[in-house]
Amino acid sequence: MADLSIDATVLARPQDSQLDINRRVVIFAILALAAGAIWLGNDYGWHQGALFLVGGGLGIALYHALFGFTSAWRVFIADRRGAGLRAQMVMLAVAVVLFFPLIAQGSFFGQPVKGEYGAVGISVIVGAFLFGLGMQLGGGCASGTLYTAGGGNTRMFVTLAAFIFGSAVGAAHLPWWQTTPSFQPVSLVKDLGLWPALILNLAALAAIAAVTVWAERRRHGKLVGNMTGNTRGWRTLLYGPWPLVWGAVGLAIGNFLTLILAGRPWGITSAFALWGSKFAMLGGMDVDHWGYWVAPARNQALHASVFSDITSIMDFGIMLGALLASGLAGKFSPQWKVPARSLIAAVVGGLMLGYGARLAYGCNIGAFFSGIASSSLHGWLWFASALLGSIVGTRLRPLFDLTVEKTTA
Repeated sequence: MADLSIDATVLARPQDSQLDINRRVVIFAILALAAGAIWLGNDYGWHQGALFLVGGGLGIALYHALFGFTSAWRVFIADRRGAGLRAQMVMLAVAVVLFFPLIAQGSFFGQPVKGEYGAVGISVIVGAFLFGLGMQLGGGCASGTLYTAGGGNTRMFVTLAAFIFGSAVGAAHLPWWQTTPSFQPVSLVKDLGLWPALILNLAALAAIAAVTVWAERRRHGKLVGNMTGNTRGWRTLLYGPWPLVWGAVGLAIGNFLTLILAGRPWGITSAFALWGSKFAMLGGMDVDHWGYWVAPARNQALHASVFSDITSIMDFGIMLGALLASGLAGKFSPQWKVPARSLIAAVVGGLMLGYGARLAYGCNIGAFFSGIASSSLHGWLWFASALLGSIVGTRLRPLFDLTVEKTTA
């Protein structure tokens, strides 16, 4: 079974004349984004409305570029095709160039900004490993689960539900994991200085990209980019599919806008822990005494509306943006029949994703993307551990009748 997040051909079109926009989907998504932004702006402040639209833009970029972390890692692991990983390195390179000066300065035109940091230790290693394994079974990472679900992939709603449940369980267990050996969060900008940290990170990103080039040429003799269909110019921008580099730059800019609007980088999975914990409260559980929610700011969020939570409203925006993009691409067509083994993998993978994200202080966005963009050492540790988990997950996919992409010619 091919996941929407891993198959670029789902957006490829032989001819422009075959473009068939899902107009009802497009109209609904536009109205929902506009109405949501206006309502949030009126009730929760203009920053909240703006961040909702930033989320929508991120959803469009994710869908149109098919920017899947899960698939990019798997294709490299199984077949040494590295276009997706190289696009991620471009995304991170743009992000560190934008982020590091603000992280060093601590503000943007008077608006305080801070990075995304996590302790460096056992909890991150175990959590990221579980996340990497889970995203290969679940069929998507945090961003991938949201945009593919928003784009009409019904299987990913199962992954998302399990993701939310696993996040709540992870929130309940996190205090114990925080007692395991670890070092305090490390900011490379603060410890090394702006320019040494920037040069070191850019060199590391370039080295990873170079390794993917070497490995792909060694296996296949040449490099292969991503498919982008036959639309051109503004039509490509509007209807997709986008080249991967467009998605990379778009996500970096979206994360930067989040930093200057919210005062901290883009995250996704803290909202899942919030939603899952709120459901647990409705079921009569004493969530207030879970260690994760004891902190005053978190406890306040637990008892407030989800629409006051920045991460939640951006997640809603991502799903609506992906819905809009799928309608513009003429690809919104939910399939309700999901094979049993694939369904089991979605549940198991989703639980691992949610639990692992809590233990690792974030997901592929909050820990990996935003962590490295913030100069946090835990972002690099997350990357290494999640990649190992993905290697195991890729090996397990055939047990659930899930595809592992390999070049046939």
